[in-house]
Amino acid sequence: VLRDLHRFLTMIRLVLLFFSFGCVPSIIGQVSYSIPEEMAKGSLIGNIAQDLGLDIKRLTSGKARIFTNDNAEYVELNRDRGVLLVKEKIDREALCAQTTPCALHFQIILENPMELYTVVVEITDINDNTPIFEKPEMAFKISESAVLGAKFLLERAIDPDVGKNSLQSYFLTKTENFNNADGNKNVEMVLQKSLDREKQEQISLVLTAVDGGEPQMSGTMLILITVLDANDNAPVFTQTTYKTTVTENSPTGTVVGTVRASDADQGSNGKITYSIINRDEVRKVFNINKENGEVILVANVDFEESRSFQINLLASDEGGLTDSCKLIVDVQDINDHKPEINIMSKSNVISEGAKVNTVVTMINVEDLDSGENGKVQCFINEYLPFALKTSTANNFYSLVTDSELDRERASEYNITVTCSDEGVPSLSSSVTLTLQISDVNDNPPVFERSSYEAYIVENNTPGLSIFTVRARDADWNQNARVSYILEDSSVNGVPVSSYVSVSADSGVIHAVRSFDYEQIKDFQFHVKAQDGGSPPLSSNVTVKILIQDQNDNPPQVLYPVQSGGSVVAEMVPRSADVGYLVTKVVAVDVDSGQNAWLSYKLQKATDRALFEVGLQNGEIRTIRQVTDKDAVKQRLTVIVEDNGQPSRSATVIVNVAVADSFPEVLSEFTDFPHDKEYNDNLTFYLVLALAVVSFLFITCLVVIISVKIYRWRQSRILYHSNLPVIPYYPPRYSDTLGTGTLQHVYNYEVCRTTDSRKSDCKFGRAGSENRLVKSFSFAFMDFGFCLCLVVVTVYC
Repeated sequence: VLRDLHRFLTMIRLVLLFFSFGCVPSIIGQVSYSIPEEMAKGSLIGNIAQDLGLDIKRLTSGKARIFTNDNAEYVELNRDRGVLLVKEKIDREALCAQTTPCALHFQIILENPMELYTVVVEITDINDNTPIFEKPEMAFKISESAVLGAKFLLERAIDPDVGKNSLQSYFLTKTENFNNADGNKNVEMVLQKSLDREKQEQISLVLTAVDGGEPQMSGTMLILITVLDANDNAPVFTQTTYKTTVTENSPTGTVVGTVRASDADQGSNGKITYSIINRDEVRKVFNINKENGEVILVANVDFEESRSFQINLLASDEGGLTDSCKLIVDVQDINDHKPEINIMSKSNVISEGAKVNTVVTMINVEDLDSGENGKVQCFINEYLPFALKTSTANNFYSLVTDSELDRERASEYNITVTCSDEGVPSLSSSVTLTLQISDVNDNPPVFERSSYEAYIVENNTPGLSIFTVRARDADWNQNARVSYILEDSSVNGVPVSSYVSVSADSGVIHAVRSFDYEQIKDFQFHVKAQDGGSPPLSSNVTVKILIQDQNDNPPQVLYPVQSGGSVVAEMVPRSADVGYLVTKVVAVDVDSGQNAWLSYKLQKATDRALFEVGLQNGEIRTIRQVTDKDAVKQRLTVIVEDNGQPSRSATVIVNVAVADSFPEVLSEFTDFPHDKEYNDNLTFYLVLALAVVSFLFITCLVVIISVKIYRWRQSRILYHSNLPVIPYYPPRYSDTLGTGTLQHVYNYEVCRTTDSRKSDCKFGRAGSENRLVKSFSFAFMDFGFCLCLVVVTVYC
């Protein structure tokens, strides 16, 4: 009735719709389709254009559309293809419930001209629902005295499907006590055999509901049956002897184990109580739960004190029936003790010269645990010159030296001995040993450099500090105390101690004398650094002293020779061209370096416009053509300067004669101012000099002869005497028998030419002290003799 009413209302709506457009459809047709439920979205329902005999273009031009009376649209029209498609997945049970048949009714409307078609889509059922019980299980309590044939009503299942897909039959799992009765209205369970609670107290059955679909689907419900019984059984333990383990140091309240006793009875007669029947020692450690038989730890257990316990247990019901058993509890060791390290003997100090395998410390190690937990391994820090060796007795170790010790590399060792057991987790303990390394004098002093060079400026004050040598000794204390000693050697035959001295404590080198660069330019010696060990160790270093020059010597003019008795003149012919070499001033400077670089300048001249002097070579040349108007007598004053700071200089007067012949020069130079007074003064001085030199010569000759005779007599006395006489020599003098008073003799070799670029100058060194005295004596004699000859020659 509802479906017909629904269709009638739909037709009324369509008529009203067409009347609202002012027309009535010209053609009315109907088509039906049948599809299963649960088709996927977009699935094909049918070719509506073909089934209605319509052209696809007509669907597009007529704006074909679906008209339905509700908002739930399950079907859509594809105009381009002229087919009906599933728009939404259709659930027949949700759409029609148990109503059959289940169909969708809608209309397809076209315009221009307006046409109306009715479409019916029947939704067929598929077996997509399982029979379902409202409750998953049902419980029954049935006495074992229940009569045979007793019926027990069961719940029915629900299946939303219809037809053959709906619920068809029930099945009860096979059992000898019950069977099922499947009626139209009720499902019943019928008792077929008497129940026995002692054999089977609980019975579980499964009721299965099956539908008729393909594939077939089913639902189940669990049926629990409790059989009630009387009290006629005693408690019985499941085992006569139980075994369990407990870990030592387990916390109180730990359940050690559980014992179980069963009683076939129920209720108060089947209630079991558990108890311990041991002595008090066991009851102090263990307790039992009276209801569930759990044995509980109430005190700490220690494996090292007791390794096993036996607990006697009793089970009793309220009817006074009992049963007994025993529980063996083994205590399991845990790693709860650290290794104990005991120092038996130790050394706090060891010499760095100790041999390898020298025992330093004896150690004993103990662990109260057992098994793997009591096995101990000991070791020390890595990269130390020590080793830990195990002795023949267990748990005894010796700390010995493993390699040579060197206090200079490490003066102290902190040796940490760590002992670990093999428990899980491992426990360990450690102890730190402090060992001092005593020093042995095994390192010589080492200078900071392999050799030294120092500079000192000549003309220094005696006692001046030149520089400092330093040596380091890696040893300690007295073995590292360094003293500096000047090694015996000589410099040019003179002991080096007369040149320098060394401070024994600081290594400061002092100059003993004032140095003269022109006498000695450099010298070297050895300084020894010696430590205070026993025996002492030492090392040497070479020290070289370089004397630096000072500008303490003025230039010396070698040519032209300045003579006061005669006039020497350089002759320049009047035909001389420009640049004519008149002469060359030759000078030397015994200094060196810049202090010996000489420059020549013309200070005064009779005619400055005629001559010039070369700045570097001292050559005097004409700077213009000589004329007849130039004076014959030309007097030039040349100054020679060195490049020192401050500069030193010397002057020389050069007489130049401008003439073509020698007589002309003589006639002109006879007019030089050498008058009578000048000659008389010169004669007086020459005579005086000759007398002084003669007196000095005779005096020296007498002194030398006296000294010779005196030393000859002394040597004869020493030769005839048997006493060991050691002659004394004053410092800075050698053991010669000469009578010289000067320490040094200096020789100079001068080779010169008129061309300064080919000149050469050599300076000799000072001789030894033995040769100096003799050389000076003979030199003085030669000087006196030569001076006499010069004076006589000049005077004559």
